[in-house]
Amino acid sequence: ARIGIIGLGYVGLPLMLEFIEKGFEVIGFDVDPKKPEALLKGETYIKHIPADRIAAAAETGLLKATTDFSQLIEVDAILICVPTPLDKYRQPDLSYVLDSTRKASRYLREGQLVVLESTTYPGTVDEEMVPILEESGMRAGRDFHVAYSPEREDPNNPDFTTATIPKVVGGLTPECTEIATALYDQIIVQTVPVTSTRVAEATKLLENIFRSINIAMVNELKMVFDKMNIDIWEVIEAATTKPFGFKPFYPGPGLGGHCIPIDPFYLTWKAKEYNQNTRFIELAGEINTFMPEYVVTNVMHALNDRQKSLKGSRVLLMGLAYKKNVDDPRESPSFELIKLLSAKGAQVDYHDPFIPTMPLMRKYNFKMDSVPLTAENLKQYDCVLISTDHDNVDYKLVLENSALVLDTRNATAPFQADYDNIVKT
Repeated sequence: ARIGIIGLGYVGLPLMLEFIEKGFEVIGFDVDPKKPEALLKGETYIKHIPADRIAAAAETGLLKATTDFSQLIEVDAILICVPTPLDKYRQPDLSYVLDSTRKASRYLREGQLVVLESTTYPGTVDEEMVPILEESGMRAGRDFHVAYSPEREDPNNPDFTTATIPKVVGGLTPECTEIATALYDQIIVQTVPVTSTRVAEATKLLENIFRSINIAMVNELKMVFDKMNIDIWEVIEAATTKPFGFKPFYPGPGLGGHCIPIDPFYLTWKAKEYNQNTRFIELAGEINTFMPEYVVTNVMHALNDRQKSLKGSRVLLMGLAYKKNVDDPRESPSFELIKLLSAKGAQVDYHDPFIPTMPLMRKYNFKMDSVPLTAENLKQYDCVLISTDHDNVDYKLVLENSALVLDTRNATAPFQADYDNIVKT
């Protein structure tokens, strides 16, 4: 089979490489011409995917990449791996999925398999994609095959890769499921067939709602324990010693990444169609969304304790990525922190060893460059705020040369006994 992958980002590119490394010819499609150009040169644009792996794939002759979607007619399977963000009203934005579906429909041919991997609400494939694909004049489940198989990427996770994470597969018909499962069986350690696209779509939402709710719980407990002068990090470490019935989750300055801050609201939106309220999910969303405000309030209090006002203070934000050791800024709470701090009159800079220049985001456009982490630079700031705990940051250097360090990630724990300028928040 020849594979076509629409969307060459954090999901599509690893999937493409797995197929190529198993001997499949793959055509990658993206609206951004820089991505196909880089791949054909054997270059990377995602930090945790090394250039030598891409170069090796390019040398096989099996890697093709283009912005010409008419080549979709040449492939046997079309895998759609595009973003599914929320709009400004926190409603699902399926524009990328539906645009990709229209492109696939335009070049659809008999016998092809179309699989959506983007996270979405139950019913997207059946209710939104299938009617568009059937505009081709063919019937889904009879003339061509349709399935949903949610991505489970965790960028830079050293323990799991695309190939070693079991993959859920749900087709429009039993035959669709069988065909999609047969395809993924070639590259994935284990496929998990389910009875429908809706079950597969719901499975992905459950995974991320589980995480969102538990993170909200520890974020709320953090705020409560702070008032009680109890260290939430020590509490979690102690609770983790229980060998059953407990799984650790950790507080932070807010949720980041493309999944957890967004996916639960897909179900919340869809549930309204059935006159159902998702109070648990919405409450978790409120708590997690509030965390940047909570952090900024703590910055104000910490500065006030040192006879300083936030207005006019210089603040260095440590970390722009949504989690440590990656260059992925999607939905990072750091952007909201910069917005809130700046609105209150602070002069804000940032340092992130993986993101030298702040990218243009859907909601933010700050046009900033990462500040070099030197003793001289650190001494110029009234406050250093650790938002992302990258491992390759010299936190001892930060503590030795900063008047005040607010730590939202427990990154300074190894040095806590030696420095009195640390405030956990």
